[in-house]
Amino acid sequence: MRIEIVSKNYKPRENMKELLEKKISKFDKYFRKEAVAKVRLSMSGPEKHTMEITLGTEDVTVRSEVTGENMFDNIDIILPKIERQIVKYRKKFDNKLRKEAFEAPSIYESNEGYNEEATGKVVRVKNFQIALTTVENAIQEMELLEHNFFVFVNAETKKVNVVYKRTDGDFGLISPEY
Repeated sequence: MRIEIVSKNYKPRENMKELLEKKISKFDKYFRKEAVAKVRLSMSGPEKHTMEITLGTEDVTVRSEVTGENMFDNIDIILPKIERQIVKYRKKFDNKLRKEAFEAPSIYESNEGYNEEATGKVVRVKNFQIALTTVENAIQEMELLEHNFFVFVNAETKKVNVVYKRTDGDFGLISPEY
């Protein structure tokens, strides 16, 4: 497995890199093809250490993010989360994962009592008029409604976009390519 570690406002020590490489490489057992793990380490504030891991191949991608008091604790939280995602969606990934990997014990946690069929379901459908507006106006509308995202048609591109409030207080824009 190829592991890429990138950091922003955080300088990982060598033992952190070695530990990440050792623990993440165990996920090779799930993938048929050469997998890539992209690890992003960052700090926002004195006690906010954020770790984001995107793991997969061109066929399968899983991602998780966790913020905690230190990076070593984040490792113990994020890796079981990623493994749960792989196990939960193994039927969706079908033949893109190694079947024999699921016969062996879990890498990071016991899946006893785990119900593979227990997935979320749609409990409410909301229909709304979609507005043709600018990104700036969409952000204002989102804040007025006190929502954390807003769907609109971008007046400049004439495509459906989504603006959302990020955890750092800034805003994000999702703009699909089709």
